[in-house]
Amino acid sequence: MAISFSTFLSSTLLFFLFSSLTTAKTQRFARVISPSSLGLDQPQKLTHLHFFFHDVVGGRNQTAERVAASPATNKSPTMFGAVVMMDDPLTLRPDAASTLVGRAQGIYASASRTELGLLMAMNFAFTQGKYNGSSLAVLGRNTVESTVREMPVVGGSGLFRFARGYAQAKTHSFGMLEAIVEYNVYVFHY
Repeated sequence: MAISFSTFLSSTLLFFLFSSLTTAKTQRFARVISPSSLGLDQPQKLTHLHFFFHDVVGGRNQTAERVAASPATNKSPTMFGAVVMMDDPLTLRPDAASTLVGRAQGIYASASRTELGLLMAMNFAFTQGKYNGSSLAVLGRNTVESTVREMPVVGGSGLFRFARGYAQAKTHSFGMLEAIVEYNVYVFHY
């Protein structure tokens, strides 16, 4: 008994369509769950973190490296278009030899033609105490010449899951090769 090509094709298409529908029912892309299943039924905490950020752009202990620039970056008074990758130490006090509490890892880019305004995309990855292994994600605008700058905390990991808040940056000192910035970070988390 021979079957026609059109019958074979129709049967094959029906098989794959049915298989797809069956598979779609067993696999879920998204589902609603109870917040308490993730431990989110407890009250939120508000945590204040205070530390110093050391951005070293040259020398033996360099922690920040320019990785990209536009053709006009070096002619721009604001270094517009420069992109810098960083792995900066976070310390308890302004002295670089003080206790290391974590690292600021990410990028900053000169995003303004008219002022020293950086786009900051970084994680504060903590390595000490209760928050060891936890991190906070910061994404925002940093107008470096302002006395105090405020950037949003948009998330976190570990003990900072579901974190939201803000980071205030204030320049402590600025030299040819190193900027030391004082950070006060306020975050809500569970």
